[in-house]
Amino acid sequence: MSQLVDRIQEGGPAFTVPLVLIIITIIVLFIIALLGKKKLLHTNQLIGHLSLFAMIWGFLGSTMGLISAFDAIEAIGDVSQPMFAGGLKVALLTTVFGLVTFLIGRVAMLILTMKSQMGTTVTEG
Repeated sequence: MSQLVDRIQEGGPAFTVPLVLIIITIIVLFIIALLGKKKLLHTNQLIGHLSLFAMIWGFLGSTMGLISAFDAIEAIGDVSQPMFAGGLKVALLTTVFGLVTFLIGRVAMLILTMKSQMGTTVTEG
């Protein structure tokens, strides 16, 4: 758990904290939909929109991180390889968080779609 908190801090809380909140929201929406408390189609669409937003938010965070890393490299001039690798790692953390969020959302959508289709075939038969 402490590694996750460290990664959130390294990746920039302005980008990783919203992504963690979106993951939690997607999981809550998924559980509510599985319990039948909300309409499946509406919840499925909402999860889809949230997961796409998370992916783009992650890419935006990486792009901004890379720009700031290259600005720092430009200002310093000569940069060591470990310093450069560390900067790239930090810049890519938001992409990883965004893509994991996207995958969680897409798996939830797949399961909800399967549940919806199973429900319609049962009522038709």
